Amino acid sequence: MEKTYTAIVKSEGGWWIGWIAEIPGVNCQESSKQALLETLSITLREALELNRDEALNSAGDDFEELQIAL
Repeated sequence: MEKTYTAIVKSEGGWWIGWIAEIPGVNCQESSKQALLETLSITLREALELNRDEALNSAGDDFEELQIAL
């Protein structure tokens, strides 16, 4: 199942800057809108992987993974 996220983007001072609304700390700056979207995608993927790794490490042994739908 593919999830979607919201990119908030704007052009300012010759640069494109953007944030992922749902994930704090995922923000980027690039010289073009297309490059910004690609960098946001890569950074989002890395942040989600890091958050998952941290959660699994914190859980230790004997845990369950359950899906939560909103």
